[in-house]
This record gives sequence, C-alpha cells and structure tokens, in this order.
Amino acid sequence: MSVTAATLSPRLVKLTPRTGIEVRRTLPHRDVRMIGAWCFVDHYGPLSGEVNGEAGMSIAAHPHTGLQTVTWLLEGKVEHRDSIGSVQEINPGELNLMTAGRGIAHSEMSLVDSHSSSVMHGVQLWIALPDAARQMTPTFEHHGDLPRFNFQGAEIRLLMGDFEGHRSTATLFSPLIGAEISLPAGTTIDIPTRPDFEYGLLILEGDDVTVNGEGVARGSLRYLATGGLPVSLASARGARVLLIGGEPFPEEILMWWNFIGRSQEEIIAMREQWQSSLLTGSESYPAFADSLGARIPAPEMPNIRLEPRGPQR
Repeated sequence: MSVTAATLSPRLVKLTPRTGIEVRRTLPHRDVRMIGAWCFVDHYGPLSGEVNGEAGMSIAAHPHTGLQTVTWLLEGKVEHRDSIGSVQEINPGELNLMTAGRGIAHSEMSLVDSHSSSVMHGVQLWIALPDAARQMTPTFEHHGDLPRFNFQGAEIRLLMGDFEGHRSTATLFSPLIGAEISLPAGTTIDIPTRPDFEYGLLILEGDDVTVNGEGVARGSLRYLATGGLPVSLASARGARVLLIGGEPFPEEILMWWNFIGRSQEEIIAMREQWQSSLLTGSESYPAFADSLGARIPAPEMPNIRLEPRGPQR
C-alpha cells in the first residue's frame, strides 16, 4: 500500500563509538525509504562541541560510493578532509556537497574556537546517484553564498534546486530541492509544490509547528506524496524547518553502511575495496592526513541477502 502522508518519528543511532553521541535518524524509515533521491537524514544536536575532551563530531576516515553527502549546520563549525585533497571548514548557512561517485573517503571533526559556537547542531543527508552518474570521478563542492530571500514573511536559504525563481548552483543529478525555512513567531506560509515531487519537512527547531494543520514534533519528518497540493507551514512561537523533495527515484538501490549499489555482489566488492585500503590507502581511496589519523573498518556483511529499496513504497 502506498503512503500519501505520514509523520516519521526519529530513531536514535550512535554517530560514532569515539564519543557515543546519538543522532536522530528519520530516513530511511520503515514506511518511507526515500524522498525523491534523498535516502538518508540524520539530525544531531544541539550538543556540546566537545564531549569527554574530544570533538563532539569526531568521525575518522570512512568511505562513500554511489551517493552525494550534504552537510548543513545550524550552529558550530566542522572541518572536512577527503581523499581527493579537499580541506574545507563549514559554518552555519554554508553547504558542503561531496559527490562520491565510484568512491571517496573523508573525515569530519567539529572545531571549537573563539570564532565559532561551542554548540554543534546540524543535519547530514545523502542523495542516491542515478545509474548514469554513480561511477563518476568523485568531486567536492563548498557553497558559501547560497540564495537567501524572503518568502511570505519567512526566510529561505536554498541549498539545492529551484524555488520561486531562485536557483542554487549546487550540482544535481536528479530533480530535487533542499531548503531551510526560518519561520518568525506567528508566521504561516503556503509552500508551492510540484505535482511530480514528493516532499519531506524536518522540524529542526520549534515545538509548535503544524504542517497542513497537523502538529509535527521537533526532530520528526512529515512526508507528503506527489500530487502538487500547497503545503501550509505554521508556528506560533517560531521555527526552523528543512524542506527536501524530488521526483520519486526510478531505480531500486541497495544501501548498506556507507555504500549504495544495485546488487549484493557490488556491495561486497565495495567493502573489500575499502578494507584493502585501511593500512596504507589505495588507488581508489588514497591516504590523506587529518588530526584523527585513523580509518574506520567496515562492519561484517550480514548473513542474509540485502533487500532493495525504492522506487516502490
């Protein structure tokens, strides 16, 4: 049975064993596995930039294949380093977009200094690459000057895609949108939608947010299927909401650990390729220097066949 609308409550997941920090994961979900090409949503914080003397976000080198990673901060600062030589600090209101293609490794660490907040709060998202792009050479983009504009009294920061005549320059491989909506207290807006897009609204801040008149708790994600009806978003006390959407992804994917493939055999090969790079790096995953100086080994493969997800609900 297809889902036309649903509120997806987050489940708590350990971000890293180094600090034991938990994140709130709303996608993939039992009822909704993807929203357009968006296939993964983690919301973390607000939390201290340091935990037990270590960076609150302290994730050693790990791989990705077949996807794009989207890093979006509300508070704090994060340093990104990767195996194609990128070194980039990201601040709130800026976008880090890494297109893994056939394979890339990166590390992430929160930075606490006199010029940044000591609190970490942000979202990490993944976008599945279509078959035509998933073997491409990996790339990295930083967008520090995203479109920012007023819409019906709310402030919009456009991460990706198009909205009301504005366009982000972030690279897309599927029709989609990503935008942060800041609602002042007492504001109601009607978000125009495309009939061929499905949408999700993740409540980042705010305890009294309604979507089409239905209350959605902070940390939850409201899913709306295709159809093109306007979406009414309101908050009496003010809120921040992340809007994501896109055309339903037309391909079935297999997603396991940090890899997206099309068959179990592909996933096994991706894992073996990463494991062979752990000690000294490899042609596929060159070594790179960071303050953590480690690579995270892949977990063992499960003893069952992996189940594909999408395009069906």
